[in-house]
Amino acid sequence: MGETLDTGTVLLILAAAVATYLTRIGGYVLITRMKAIPQRMEAALNAVPAAVLTTLVAPAFFNGGWDVKIALLVALAVAMRHPGLIMLGAGWAAVMVCRHLFGL
Repeated sequence: MGETLDTGTVLLILAAAVATYLTRIGGYVLITRMKAIPQRMEAALNAVPAAVLTTLVAPAFFNGGWDVKIALLVALAVAMRHPGLIMLGAGWAAVMVCRHLFGL
């Protein structure tokens, strides 16, 4: 616990922070300088939330146990009719029930 960070680690963290900031602000700067957003770019931007969700959920589904698979399927079914917080609660409850009943 009492160890200090070496200079290389600190520089790496700072470089990652700068790169993250530049990529985030870069998109904003480019979009604000455009008079109109091209249709292809708008379609690509509209696809980003689904792509991010897929990158988060797919590994958990394919690498997780049956408790995770069941919870994700329950969350998907609940998400079709209810808002996000209810979906999260249903997924959490499903994984807890599976782990309790089946020892998964």
